Amino acid sequence: MVVKTIFMLLLFFTPLTILASGIVASTSLLFVLYTISGFGMAGIGMSVMHDAIHGSYSKHKEVNTLLGYTFNLIGANATVWKIQHNVLHHTYTNINEFDDDLNSPFFLRFSPHAKHHWLNQFQHIYIWFFYAISTVFWVTIKDFVRLKRYKNIGFFNKKYEYEKIFLSIIAWKLLYYSYALVLPMLMVNQPWWLILLAFLSMHIITGLLVSIVFQIAHIMPENDFPVPDKSGNIEESWYSHQFATTSNFSPRNKFIFWFTGGLNYQVEHHLLPDVCHVHYKKISKIVSQTAQDYGFRYHVKKTLYQALVDHIQMLRLLGKKEKIT
Repeated sequence: MVVKTIFMLLLFFTPLTILASGIVASTSLLFVLYTISGFGMAGIGMSVMHDAIHGSYSKHKEVNTLLGYTFNLIGANATVWKIQHNVLHHTYTNINEFDDDLNSPFFLRFSPHAKHHWLNQFQHIYIWFFYAISTVFWVTIKDFVRLKRYKNIGFFNKKYEYEKIFLSIIAWKLLYYSYALVLPMLMVNQPWWLILLAFLSMHIITGLLVSIVFQIAHIMPENDFPVPDKSGNIEESWYSHQFATTSNFSPRNKFIFWFTGGLNYQVEHHLLPDVCHVHYKKISKIVSQTAQDYGFRYHVKKTLYQALVDHIQMLRLLGKKEKIT
């Protein structure tokens, strides 16, 4: 984990440092450096901050807190993510209106229980554009939108807690834009709009990688989308719920396992979110056997390609039908 953390941080910051040095004059090199940073940004998100904010990177709370701030360094916010991901997504996986990963604008439909719109029938085609710009939206307004939503549903009750987090988000984002965009614009001898396009290319790389990895874990034909009863309860136990709503992919691909922070073993992650991802592969043998012993479904796609094909199929189904049975 330490070696990977250093590598991902260098992969993200080294190209930006070169850009800030003012020695870059080539347009092609400008885009190459930002593209490399895009892979580093995705690597930090999936392989470093994800474990840290779950508290599974280290047995020391201070280390987890410190490395959780790597998420702030790439333009997002650790506090907002912890509520969205750790609390809402992991507790209410694939439950419409409760799992915040399913909440989306009207032109995207990720649950068979969400309202259906005519435009959704084309979402399997245009979804890739929105996946690509997802982190651009994230580092601009998404954190503020979700912070306000979480305040409205009662997450921030201490005096001035909301205001402090709001100001903290602004400060971190100003820092991020300063070194990721403003400095290159000042130092690189290229038109500002070209540098902005290169900056956006970094986010397109990150957005596609992160969106695909997280979406093919849950928005799949075999996965359940449970509905609570009138009392707000789910029939299944928490463990069976996680098995039913989550899917693995490419379990034999060592590079995908390494780069995505073990998120291709999403079932193991949802069952044991406080365990560092380096252990998921070995744990998967125990988990799959336990699922077989107790009659739980253990969803797994052999390859990334198969997972993508099935994800597209699910997007088409969600786009064509108001309810899927």
